[in-house]
Amino acid sequence: MSARPPVPLSEVVAALDARYPPSWAEDWDAVGLVVGDPSTAVRRVHFAVDPVAAVVAEAVSAGADVVVTHHPLFLRPVHGVPATTAKGRLVHELIGHGVALYVAHTNADVANPGVSDALAAALGVIAVRPLGGGVQDPLDKIVTFVPHADTGRVVDSLAAAGAGQIGDYSRCAWMSEGTGTFLPGDGATPVIGRAGRVEVVPETRVEMVLPRSRRSAVLAALRATHPYEEPAYDVLMLAPLPGPRGLGRVGELSDPMTLREFTAAAAAALPRTAWGVRAAGDPARPVRRVAVCGGAGADLAGEAAAADADVLLTADLRHHPVLDAVTEWDLAFIDAAHWATEWPWLPAAARQLTSDLADTVTATVSTILTDPWTVSERP
Repeated sequence: MSARPPVPLSEVVAALDARYPPSWAEDWDAVGLVVGDPSTAVRRVHFAVDPVAAVVAEAVSAGADVVVTHHPLFLRPVHGVPATTAKGRLVHELIGHGVALYVAHTNADVANPGVSDALAAALGVIAVRPLGGGVQDPLDKIVTFVPHADTGRVVDSLAAAGAGQIGDYSRCAWMSEGTGTFLPGDGATPVIGRAGRVEVVPETRVEMVLPRSRRSAVLAALRATHPYEEPAYDVLMLAPLPGPRGLGRVGELSDPMTLREFTAAAAAALPRTAWGVRAAGDPARPVRRVAVCGGAGADLAGEAAAADADVLLTADLRHHPVLDAVTEWDLAFIDAAHWATEWPWLPAAARQLTSDLADTVTATVSTILTDPWTVSERP
């Protein structure tokens, strides 16, 4: 059997961008392709939480062409990447071995499925939904007016640019007939009529929804396809609607257990770290509804309480906020290592990428513990 031909890095990036659009990332975040030539051939992709030297060495040893990490390499602007700095050396190491680096961070946190979905699945939490209510991507509606004979061609062009997608249906448009009128100026070169004379034209009103991120592309398609020299159109910003995307997840356990039992189950399900897993609350408290957030999710405590969760499992919890919240909201907390709560996303994302690329690439997952805490002692 002949080996599968490699795919260009640009296709891998496109598949990852489709799952985790960079536009979903927080304004302060740094996601997407960090190092790499989009034309480079890719056969193997390596997934890890942190872009550190040990992970790059592991990827090189595994023959990977791309490293996909959850955490960014650079979160602050830099003016150079000399090999005299730790991150500069990492960039040189990647380039020297022909390995690309791609980051999916807060855009993977809010994706569906994303980081918290994988965490919930690892813990046996089912029937999950976004914590605090999810949102759809921001939507616009474009309204334009087209001579009857050109309507189908314009609708096709707008649909190809990203308009008219509603769930599993594409090329969705509302059309109604009416009459348009205009007076071409002396410098105009109208398709219909002539300068200086009022024209009255039967037209079709076309309305199509579109992701706000596709606005520029859809408007470019309209101008390129519409027969008029100056097409008339409106762009309306639609109100945000509920959707499946957002931070954190809340769901149910198939069988309730005590907080002590669930803490032990979480410790067994998550990768082992020196930090371990600890809980705040009555150890005998029954737990059925569970809220989770991969990484630092303390800010979601209010949403977890509002969702009637019995416990919020996340990372990087602090003494005083937890002490107050346990009493104020009657909510238990489980604090796990930041790295451990995000690691379950790696195999899930690896499976999704190989499926999206029709198994033309091989995906591997890092086995290196990159949690910074290395020692834990009890008296």
